[in-house]
Amino acid sequence: MGDPLVFGILAIVAIVAALMMVTSHNSVHSALWLVLNFATIAVFYVILNAPFIAMVQITVYAGAIMVLFLFVIMLLGAEQLRGAGAGVSSRGERFHQGVAVVLGVLLVTAVTLALMNGGGGDTAVPTMPITSPQELGLILFETYVFPFEVTGVLLLAAIIGVAIFTLRKKRGTAV
Repeated sequence: MGDPLVFGILAIVAIVAALMMVTSHNSVHSALWLVLNFATIAVFYVILNAPFIAMVQITVYAGAIMVLFLFVIMLLGAEQLRGAGAGVSSRGERFHQGVAVVLGVLLVTAVTLALMNGGGGDTAVPTMPITSPQELGLILFETYVFPFEVTGVLLLAAIIGVAIFTLRKKRGTAV
């Protein structure tokens, strides 16, 4: 299962990154905090002896989905939330940079400890987990097709919603 110390460090990184994502006044910074959260979740998968799912997490979510979100944010010019003062952003930026450094060090420490401990330790696993891409694909797309479709529709609705709200704000009409 893994070392409880590594789990604790990763849990702190994931929770703080999620909180910083939600509280950030800059949309691009929020997206980058979400990338850190996705990377932390990928390390959880590595600790749980699921390297394929970890790589899918990095490739699909931290890679493709976040590039799409950043593209939409930049395309629509919604980098800054309206109403944030200049003094708050400079003080907030220093705070965010400090938190980013601390979380980065914690993430590197957790990954190093996980690699030094061999990932899962010497606990006995009753059944062999399914790790081949073919078996995972069959299980995911035969059993869990509906959740994948719902996730795709939700992501599409979120992008359309951001586009509509931004276009209405640029025209000056109320939502």
